[in-house]
Amino acid sequence: MAEARLIEGAPIAERVVARVAEGVAALKRTRGVTPGLAVILVGEDPPSQIYVKSKGEQSRAAGMHSVTRLLPTETTQEALLAEVEALNADPAIHGIIVQSPAPPHIDELAIQAAVDPDKDVDGLNVINIGRLASGRPGLFPATPVGCLMLLEHALGSLRGKHAVVVGRSNLVGKPIAQLLLRADCTVTICHSKTVDLPEVTREGDILVAAVGQLELIRGDWIKPGAAVIDVGIHRILSRMPKARAAGKMVVVGDVAFREALQVAGWITPVPRGVGPMTVACLLQNTLTAAERLSA
Repeated sequence: MAEARLIEGAPIAERVVARVAEGVAALKRTRGVTPGLAVILVGEDPPSQIYVKSKGEQSRAAGMHSVTRLLPTETTQEALLAEVEALNADPAIHGIIVQSPAPPHIDELAIQAAVDPDKDVDGLNVINIGRLASGRPGLFPATPVGCLMLLEHALGSLRGKHAVVVGRSNLVGKPIAQLLLRADCTVTICHSKTVDLPEVTREGDILVAAVGQLELIRGDWIKPGAAVIDVGIHRILSRMPKARAAGKMVVVGDVAFREALQVAGWITPVPRGVGPMTVACLLQNTLTAAERLSA
């Protein structure tokens, strides 16, 4: 059997961003509205700082108005809620993100509930969760939306396919399952209490790994010819002796990639697979929010 074909996220993400930039220009021209994205970061988590900076740079590159609020670690829940309410009321802001993880004293669910659902470009407010589950239009989490785009790019119609999702988080597992249902898949959700997990994953025409465990999914867990979407991100020391001795870090996913490559029909690499789609779909959500709020 030939090696799996790679589903590269970067070129697809570039096309999404190009369409977003065109939509931003059209919104400015026809309605005089510049989509605005605001990101709040509480604390000094280095990966979050890098991610927030990237969001700002890419939103500006697409022609959007970008606002970043950097708040100290000791910011209280009340002060953070006040920031969110101010952005909810700001007509120049159409998308709001409160970057995770927040410091332990912050109730993230309460913050997500405080974001205006029509500006909730992370898709984590319970209103948008309900919209997704009930088949209504809304703003849905960017990473699952990106995963669906990658699958449709590789396979075309997903109708009738059996999709197995490993992971049940609110950020990825549950929403990708709902999106796959909307695409007319038959969906199985697996988790830490699933009995004989490998037997279940072998049934999937589509396998989405979003469990956050390093290389949990082995090659013999995969149905031959399946499309595999690996959402996991793990930084580890290189396994190559010289690189390992030099302390070189590499990024791997939830899937044992080299094993899976010999079994799957399609697979996303890590990195360069799902990752580029997340910010692209976030920008798309911001444009959508601006179009709806300015209609």
